[in-house]
Amino acid sequence: MNVSTVFRALRSSRLFKTMLPLAAIAAMVSTTVRAESVELLGLNLSGAGFAPQVLPGVNGTNYIFPVESYFQQWSAKGIKLVRFPIIWERLQPTLGGALDPTYIALIDRTFGYAQKYNVKVILDLHNYARYRGQIIGTSSVPYAKYQDVMTKITQRWSGQSSLYAYDIMNEPHDALAYWPTAAQYGINGVRAVDKTRPIFIEGNGWAEATRWAQWNDPLLKLTDPANNLIFEAHTYFDDGAGGNYTGVDVGTLSATYGVERVKPFVEWLKKNGKKGYIGEFGVPDNDARWNTIMDNMLAYLRDNCIPSTYWAAGPGWGDYFLSVEPINGVERPQWPTLKKYINNTRCTTFGPL
Repeated sequence: MNVSTVFRALRSSRLFKTMLPLAAIAAMVSTTVRAESVELLGLNLSGAGFAPQVLPGVNGTNYIFPVESYFQQWSAKGIKLVRFPIIWERLQPTLGGALDPTYIALIDRTFGYAQKYNVKVILDLHNYARYRGQIIGTSSVPYAKYQDVMTKITQRWSGQSSLYAYDIMNEPHDALAYWPTAAQYGINGVRAVDKTRPIFIEGNGWAEATRWAQWNDPLLKLTDPANNLIFEAHTYFDDGAGGNYTGVDVGTLSATYGVERVKPFVEWLKKNGKKGYIGEFGVPDNDARWNTIMDNMLAYLRDNCIPSTYWAAGPGWGDYFLSVEPINGVERPQWPTLKKYINNTRCTTFGPL
């Protein structure tokens, strides 16, 4: 629906007859238009989160922030949504302390590139529910310190027009007693500043889609005054769902195996009336049958209006077998399948529908 259509609908409604101020009408139009632009396929533009064990590390040596050309090339290919992993310890070297000026300047630059090329960014704190190896909620990392960093992140970047959402923690694991409480503190930290943007909530068990319901019913108790929580699962098609694909024979898998892997998560969402997103998935580049499995999964997600971001693209991947980053200008085998699902007109909201 375009702006003129919205205005025609409003003009024929009781809103105009009750003399609703033009500013309020404009705000409603803006909200409606934004709601009808869900990007169904994006990429993880990784690099800034490399070598988290090397702290603080040096950009270009231990980790790699994307330069402008990365946003330029992917935007030209139709990618308008990226999930962007960052590392808590680099961002905030002292728990509860100030944000590191070097790292925040690089993140500032990234948002600038994204804005220039009309790309929206999901900012991902890529820390597995830990700070320096210690679980959030333990005595070493009190919940309040996690809320503190989420508030500081939001204070710093909520004014960026290219910021789409907050992914408040990547792949919590072995934290069943802690993560549901921590997640609420993370939500509170964001909402202290940003009252509207989506907050993505990943689940225990490395956010795995297939076994999502086994660990993550406690997340149903989370509250958000904006009612804008999106639950985020990850899926890979190897036994451990970690993306290493060691010893996996694709010839033994059905063409619908990818659907089978994400369906338990989608059914959980439907059962509980929640919205969802697949934040990571990826397939090897060495056998076309993987692309068929991925194709069927993406069609299933599309039909349910569940967006997804592929793992991964960005600088520094080289010939990594899941990467979709071109090598010497040559497209990777996964790309023809992925680009079929670039679409921001099909869905007006996050599904499932």
